[in-house]
Amino acid sequence: MNLKASWTRAWLALVVGTVGLALTVSASAQVETTTTTTAHKASVQTTVESGEVVYVSGNDLMVRASDGSMRHFANVPESVRVTVDGQQLGIHDLKPGMKLQRTITTTTTPKTITTVKSVTGTVWYISPPSTVILKLEDGSNQKFTIPKGQKFDIDGQMVDAWGLKKGMKVSATKVVEEPIVDVSQSRTVTGQMPPPPPPPPDVPILVVYVPVSAPAPAAVAAAAPPELPKTGSELPLIGLLGFLALASSAGLRMARKSR
Repeated sequence: MNLKASWTRAWLALVVGTVGLALTVSASAQVETTTTTTAHKASVQTTVESGEVVYVSGNDLMVRASDGSMRHFANVPESVRVTVDGQQLGIHDLKPGMKLQRTITTTTTPKTITTVKSVTGTVWYISPPSTVILKLEDGSNQKFTIPKGQKFDIDGQMVDAWGLKKGMKVSATKVVEEPIVDVSQSRTVTGQMPPPPPPPPDVPILVVYVPVSAPAPAAVAAAAPPELPKTGSELPLIGLLGFLALASSAGLRMARKSR
């Protein structure tokens, strides 16, 4: 593994000794690398968006947002689901007038990636204050760059690169910490069916009166018999009455005489 460039800004600790590496280096792997990730406290942000379905054609969706703006969602995936009244609906099940609400939960987690690289070897060449060549356990030589001002612990004494000597058994460890931010999002979409159409308004009932001529009564339909023509006068009747009066008078006289 080439560490010429990567060791220029790293922490290089050279500890003299034949034993006691913090990380064991095997004979086959001259440089060992371990990486650990530490997660710190996460922050959660929730955003809620609402709107009304205006137009659906194939996988294209047009929604009127709560602020009145129009939003076009092109090529909505078939996998997208909307929860409406407990049912999972797809893009082809949406209808104009449906109310949609999308909840976006964003979780931001800061993390620290710690990479530890260690190597064991024998000082083969030292060019203070910046260069050292180690002979590794497989017999190969590898050059490392020493950061400026680096101190080394040798037999309990802190020395710089000038204190290194050829033939010393050393272990080198490089620790790199890299902060990163992990951002993840989860989205849920719920909806409501459009309200039912309103009932028709109350319309007053107009009563139109159409006069109908009643048929003539049956009794009236029969024509009254025509009056008989007058063929004589009342004189004969008067004469008859006078005759009866005379006759009664004569009868009364005869009755008186007989008494």
